[in-house]
Amino acid sequence: MITKEKIAADFKQIQAHICSALESADGKGTFISDSWERKEGGGGCTNILSDGNVIAKGGVAFSAVHGPTPEKILQKLQLEKADFFATGVSIVIHPESPMVPIIHMNIRYFEMSNGEYWFGGGIDLTPHYIDPEDAAYFHRELKTLCDKFNPSYYTTFKEWADNYFYIPHRQETRGIGGIFFDRLKADEDMPFDKLFNFVKEVGYLFPRIYATFMKKNAALPYGEQEEAWQAIRRGRYVEFNLVWDAGTKFGLDTNGRTESILMSMPPQAKWTYNHEVTDGSMEAFTQNHLKKGINWLTFTP
Repeated sequence: MITKEKIAADFKQIQAHICSALESADGKGTFISDSWERKEGGGGCTNILSDGNVIAKGGVAFSAVHGPTPEKILQKLQLEKADFFATGVSIVIHPESPMVPIIHMNIRYFEMSNGEYWFGGGIDLTPHYIDPEDAAYFHRELKTLCDKFNPSYYTTFKEWADNYFYIPHRQETRGIGGIFFDRLKADEDMPFDKLFNFVKEVGYLFPRIYATFMKKNAALPYGEQEEAWQAIRRGRYVEFNLVWDAGTKFGLDTNGRTESILMSMPPQAKWTYNHEVTDGSMEAFTQNHLKKGINWLTFTP
């Protein structure tokens, strides 16, 4: 039987693996570990890397928290009153170079004392500059993983990601999407152990994908124009995370650790009043393709 303690322990191992892989790919930066406790029950460890060769700021957080479920969460998720246990790994990497994309990954498990449970998670990519070749590689890797477990997963979870990572007040997606899933439960076709393995493989896929982008794109040239655009795109990332992201809201509503919740913020961001891109520019190409429903596997400019 796979217990919640086993799930938390495996997630903790994934955190350690990811930090080691990212340090190796960066070649300079090292993670600083910050352990913390939640007074209502549980705690976690937030690992932060700053000022690396490639990574400007990266956070790889693990948590395993428990206690009475806050009333706000019960109402929002339409749950019966019971204690909860939640564990997960959450990652956001902000690169130094605007030619390297921002990336986010999250895997999580939620269980209640009344027997309710589910898995959630996903990976999404937020390029400052959309590169169709990179987009195809990213989505191909996700599809390959999903197809190992269920042939419907990629299409379903890609659409879910397009809808979830959308900034309604900007009428644009946060990036080129990826996969997103929530409230996944075991069934006859997907027993609990197989479902857990799928979630774990999402975690282990993350550093392999991002190390590829770090190696491929970090040395590409850029200047002040690209840095200015990066700052604006970082601002959109902040807008989504603070206004729309359910994970941020869940953390704050459960009295989570603020520093760990807000580790997803970039080191710097910018808001330029009424910014407009130049027709035909690389910035315009990116702006015009921040849309739902693009098939990045077959996309051609």
